[in-house]
Amino acid sequence: MKPVFREVYSLDKKCYEKYKLTEDILMEHAANAMAEVIKKRIKKGSVINIISGPGNNGADGITLARILLGEYRVNLYLPLGAKSEMAKLQLERFKAVGGSIKRDYEKCECLVDAIFGSGLKRDLSQEIICLIKKMNFVDALKIACDIPTGIDDEGNLRPVAFRADITVTMGAEKLSLYSDMAKDYVGEIIKADLGVAFSKYRGKTDYHVWEKEDLVLPIRRKQNSHKRTYGHLGVLAGDKKGAAVLAAKAAFNFGCGLVSVVSHENFNIPYEIMFSEKIENYFNALAFGMGMGNYFDDEIDKLLNLDIPMVIDADMFYKEEIKEFLKKDKIVITPHPKEFASLIKILGFGEYSTNEVQKKRFALAEEFSKKYPKVVLLLKGANKIIAFNKKLHIDPLGSVALAKGGSGDVLAGMIGGLLAQGYHPLKATLMASLAHSIAGNFKPNYALTPEKLIKRLENLA
Repeated sequence: MKPVFREVYSLDKKCYEKYKLTEDILMEHAANAMAEVIKKRIKKGSVINIISGPGNNGADGITLARILLGEYRVNLYLPLGAKSEMAKLQLERFKAVGGSIKRDYEKCECLVDAIFGSGLKRDLSQEIICLIKKMNFVDALKIACDIPTGIDDEGNLRPVAFRADITVTMGAEKLSLYSDMAKDYVGEIIKADLGVAFSKYRGKTDYHVWEKEDLVLPIRRKQNSHKRTYGHLGVLAGDKKGAAVLAAKAAFNFGCGLVSVVSHENFNIPYEIMFSEKIENYFNALAFGMGMGNYFDDEIDKLLNLDIPMVIDADMFYKEEIKEFLKKDKIVITPHPKEFASLIKILGFGEYSTNEVQKKRFALAEEFSKKYPKVVLLLKGANKIIAFNKKLHIDPLGSVALAKGGSGDVLAGMIGGLLAQGYHPLKATLMASLAHSIAGNFKPNYALTPEKLIKRLENLA
């Protein structure tokens, strides 16, 4: 788990005021970090094209050009000139060691984008849009300085962005690097320290990114145990019964001792899954909403009176009764963006389209968690957001292979299975999300099915 930050200006300021470092010192460290990335990947003597902007992000690029000059054939381009004081100073230094500004683009082995960094709040000019599009067609290793140009501080494209293979982000990782829109543009993210250890540079944050190493599987350690030791999950089956079956199988494959499908209609289910015609009081947790339709509408009050953990999905986010469930303890909800738009409308947050939800994922998840701090929200997407008690956790490990019907049902079942095993709702959600993402990294990425995804849970240990 690593911390990320909405902004790092305050962290840079701490370096100036508390540690007596200068802007110049931080810039040298930033440029040296990029230089090290290039030196490890590009042989000496190769052509490096650096496109620098007019401000301090551009100054980082100009500093990089000076550091590399002599070992590489460095071409520095300044489409908007050098306007900040640091950019002007670094340009003087670059020229002093024999560098010159280029006007004609040359074929290169490495292309560095240092036009605009983090904090972008407006659309790019037409001139820069055309330049970015041209840069994206270059056949070379592409490196972004701090953040790819065109990604704003919410992680949205304004309206295009540089498509990097590597982003060297300065000082600390920014929240905007982990938006759904940014995922196709940031490439590998490498953090550059700026003259002090990260433990000295960083500050407090309510945002964290989870990594593969954070996954703790529900491995059974106690030998003297039995099936009820590992909980009994009830999964409600409604209109689309396959969704409940997938959730039930996922829970069973993720350590749950007993799983029952609850339905008013008898139908074929896997042999290992039990069947119940009613909601029983011996369940340790419930999963419902997936494919439910209007089934169980007459039993909402019964569900509300149960004092057990619940994972709620899909169709429930279109029902007014969802407001009552969010008042309960031990609740996990797992909407995708369209379902979340419906949910927040019901809750009075305002009316948002699916696209608007995507553009404001972090802000809306944070707002929801402030209003409902006891509820665990997992907002699905290219990067899952897990919000609880006013803090955001991000799972960036998923792949496009998971973009299949049924993947969300598997995830809900996994969370439900851990809830039944006694996990705290936040831990259940985080561990299930990580396992779901890791298992979903499947090749070829078009061929993953929910059944294969459930089977792959066996290979994570």
